[in-house]
Amino acid sequence: MNWAFLQSLLSGVNRYSTAFGRIWLSVVFLFRVMVFVVAAEKVWGDEQKDFKCNTAQPGCHNVCYDHFFPVSHVRLWALQLIFVTCPSLLVVMHVAYREERERKHRLKYGEGCKRLYQNTGKKRGGLWWTYVLTLVFKMGVDGTFVYLLYHIYEGYHFPSLVKCSQAPCPNVVDCFISRPTEKRIFTIFMVVTSLACILLSFCEIVYLVGKRCRECITKIHHSRQMVKAASLVSVKNPNALLESNTMKLVNKDQPAPSYSVAIS
Repeated sequence: MNWAFLQSLLSGVNRYSTAFGRIWLSVVFLFRVMVFVVAAEKVWGDEQKDFKCNTAQPGCHNVCYDHFFPVSHVRLWALQLIFVTCPSLLVVMHVAYREERERKHRLKYGEGCKRLYQNTGKKRGGLWWTYVLTLVFKMGVDGTFVYLLYHIYEGYHFPSLVKCSQAPCPNVVDCFISRPTEKRIFTIFMVVTSLACILLSFCEIVYLVGKRCRECITKIHHSRQMVKAASLVSVKNPNALLESNTMKLVNKDQPAPSYSVAIS
């Protein structure tokens, strides 16, 4: 699988991410994608060939392997990485949509017209919701795959010896997993990095929501200060408003001057 292509697609996400988002992207590519490409595929590359059972019964080896490894770890992690990284492209697509809309607006009303967006990459309005929803989706994906990995394999432990009694095995046979300790270490490593990514996404959501709440509170406080200042001015000089309104009424009721033209 060409992970470099996926990395090139997501390279633009850094421009629109917060500090937590940049750390998340670094963790994904350094500790998940790179480890997956360099080490994990080689560790699980010979899992079926080196899965040995002490029986010569035809089909017993395949049935036992399918029972203990219903889904390959490598394919499961590849699917997880695809699902967890591709939603970030929605942010880039949303920014591209804003830029295209801004370009059409300038072509229609001229370069000196009022801009639709002060900054197309600023997380406001619909882009803020898109960004937050992608974070929630990524947290859900990572959490789901961590649970699936635990549920399918009944934990993250790889014993050296497993007992298999599936048909068509004649009796309970002993099967041996190749390099169980190494596989257990890499499995725990991938699970821990997934949990770290969930924590980073959660921190980013808290940061974005807290920042938005702070901006709303500041805006409400500023508006209240303006109203309070206006009320203080009216209390200190109550006749100012009355005089201004009286002048407006006098000017409104005063008839227009008449002019006469003498014809000699």
